[in-house]
Amino acid sequence: MREVFEILTPTLRKVLEGVVDLPLEEIRVRKNRPLSLIFGEEEVFINGRGEYTFEQDNGVCLAEEEFLALFQLITASSYYALEEELKQGYITIRGGHRIGFTGQAVLEDGKVRHIKNVCSINIRIAREIKGVAEKIVPYLINKNGEPVNTLILSPPRSGKTTMLRDLARIFANGSAQIGIPGIPVGIVDERSEIAACYKGEPQLDVGIRADVLDGCPKAQGMIILLRSMAPKLIVTDEIGREEDVGALIEVANAGVAVFTSAHARDMDDLKKRPRFLPFLKLEIFERYVILSRREGPGTVEAVLDGQGKVIFGRG
Repeated sequence: MREVFEILTPTLRKVLEGVVDLPLEEIRVRKNRPLSLIFGEEEVFINGRGEYTFEQDNGVCLAEEEFLALFQLITASSYYALEEELKQGYITIRGGHRIGFTGQAVLEDGKVRHIKNVCSINIRIAREIKGVAEKIVPYLINKNGEPVNTLILSPPRSGKTTMLRDLARIFANGSAQIGIPGIPVGIVDERSEIAACYKGEPQLDVGIRADVLDGCPKAQGMIILLRSMAPKLIVTDEIGREEDVGALIEVANAGVAVFTSAHARDMDDLKKRPRFLPFLKLEIFERYVILSRREGPGTVEAVLDGQGKVIFGRG
């Protein structure tokens, strides 16, 4: 949170000083509308005395001048230097925290050139949860202790990225307790969510042998890593595009394992989504990990083998 406080206005720092040590996930700031805080599934507002309230009419609002001051602090008054990032709708600051923006999109040749007249800012707090993947690692390796192709399934906000990050860390560091050596891990972090890079350097712990390709499309990134960094494992988030199939096949044929994820509640849900049929038909994945929020984000419901048989967890 220290890095987040550095880009807040003095007024906001004072209002939010009571939440520094709480499990805050998001700070949502909308011009001339109440400031809101997200804690898991709960949304609260802050009144002028820095107290929680569920009454939105009592929430602190940021007037235009204060909102502009916040935006300038976030961008360090260098809006145009950040134009490439801003056209994606977000930037990543030191510490790995992501700040999203909405406003008026400026198009060029049908594509977003940048966003102007920003009216909403969403500050997402980066938090690591280490150890969440330890109990499933033994089910994601072969008899030689090598990782096998694995697809993590869950609805949105159920811990897919957290699980992938922890898996990358464990395999990159190795684990004497689990009985696996550290191996070179390549991470294609298209949306800067796994490693949360700032100026190319990971802000979150992805392991000592991890090499991160930040902001690169997944299919291209997998091939770049394969040819340039000789990884034993490639980790990336949310596959599904047509070009991802070809890249995964090339990586698999090179003997490199892939850990990745997709939005789906379970295998039945995955099979209903046409874009995933090629992955299923080609039997690319040897393991499927099903996550939920039943006991909080990252709850492991089951690990399945390539034929859909439960080998860990609930049947």
